[in-house]
Amino acid sequence: MIGNRVNAACARVGLVSVGHHTYWGQFEGLQDAMRRKSAALAEKLRREGVEVLDFGLADESVSGWRAAEKIRSADVDLLFVGMVTYATSSTFAPLVRNLDVPIVLAALQPLKAMSYDKATTYTQLCNDDFCSVPEFTGVALRMGKRVPEVILGTIDDDPIADRELKRWCAIGKAMGGLRRARLGHLGHVLEAMYDMHTDPAALTAAFGCHVAQCEPDEILRHYRNPDPACLADKKRQILDFFATPDPVSDPVTTRLTDEDLQTAARAAVALERFVAEKGLDGLAYYYEAEPGSEMRTLMTNLIVGNSLLTGAGFPMCGEFDIKTCVAMFLMDRLGMGGSFAEFHPVDFERDTVLVGHDGPHHIGIAQGKPALRSLKKYHGKPGSGASVEFSLKTGPITMLSIGVGPAGRFRFVIAEGESVPGPIPPTGNTNTHGKFRPDVRTFLKRWAAAGPTHHFALGIGHEAETLAAIARWLNLDCEVIR
Repeated sequence: MIGNRVNAACARVGLVSVGHHTYWGQFEGLQDAMRRKSAALAEKLRREGVEVLDFGLADESVSGWRAAEKIRSADVDLLFVGMVTYATSSTFAPLVRNLDVPIVLAALQPLKAMSYDKATTYTQLCNDDFCSVPEFTGVALRMGKRVPEVILGTIDDDPIADRELKRWCAIGKAMGGLRRARLGHLGHVLEAMYDMHTDPAALTAAFGCHVAQCEPDEILRHYRNPDPACLADKKRQILDFFATPDPVSDPVTTRLTDEDLQTAARAAVALERFVAEKGLDGLAYYYEAEPGSEMRTLMTNLIVGNSLLTGAGFPMCGEFDIKTCVAMFLMDRLGMGGSFAEFHPVDFERDTVLVGHDGPHHIGIAQGKPALRSLKKYHGKPGSGASVEFSLKTGPITMLSIGVGPAGRFRFVIAEGESVPGPIPPTGNTNTHGKFRPDVRTFLKRWAAAGPTHHFALGIGHEAETLAAIARWLNLDCEVIR
């Protein structure tokens, strides 16, 4: 992570546990034992860095309705239902019927197995966490709602269950952050790129985020009047963080010049002030301006500031691609990083494809020290200046492309692969050797056949199922390329 996060990733997670009121009078101490089980689950959730709102123990229809009203008023991002013992579905029906948030049934029993020769009905009820899960999922379906997710295991010493709890807390951070986000949209689509066009109102309908329409003059105002101390600090930060290698084979590149460093730092300071002033959580932009103008110098030199912000949890996309900004936002909140990427030349000798892009990147997931080079020209775009170059960390990677189908609905295209060691061209652009199954030729044809947009977010880790789960809860089409 690059310094302090611009916006902390957090989530409001609700917890309500369920039981059967008839049991309490039949088995002394059972209700208190169930409350202790619920408290243990709440503590595990808090350790995942989320705000836990505990709505207690619901044990029949009336308390279920009361809990649903409180949960709805609390505006939670995700609801865990602690399946502490058997509960009737009349307790759960008000929750699933009246709440429009992801619901996860957590069936985490205390014992890995009962001591059967010493077992009692009390012991069985203490470990009956899964008993009503099928009843609850069946009622959700009958109510016309999405079937809840299920975590099954033990409350202690169960790494599989712990990973699933962690994953769903991360999903809460991603979905909750996105539905409250203000994503800036500045400039216009790079002409002729039809897959970049996005309806801001459709984005709000699908993801909840507000799209703030921004003017380049709002950044220019800050660029024209830089604070000398802030500018000096930004130059030091850039030189401390980035390497500045000599050019190698590409005549377009030179060693970072003092002029390009000054311009990049000045643009970065202006960008940070603009972001704070507008209260943004992400930005997609493209703007060319008049050749030779101060505006063109500014708008074509945001790359370094963009990458610093993206590495600090503020996703930035070039080419006005706000769909990919959403994908990068989700990856960042899931702890995956999330870089702006597309496919570059195929390496048939290594059975890999170069994955990368010019412009902004999530430098928090770079392999080694990222580099800055001065470019005499940006290929395919106007302007010149400092540009970021690095490879992604080696290991598992995941890609998420958010495209639009023929009916105007957003859709996810997802794939997993590996970032493998290999040389990258010293062109001042970020590139990574991506390896995919079964082979690069077959994979790329399958990816293209899914009809993605040409950009995607590239993150570390294998998280296809996590992203697919988000698509399910957002009621979006999703294709995972295997």
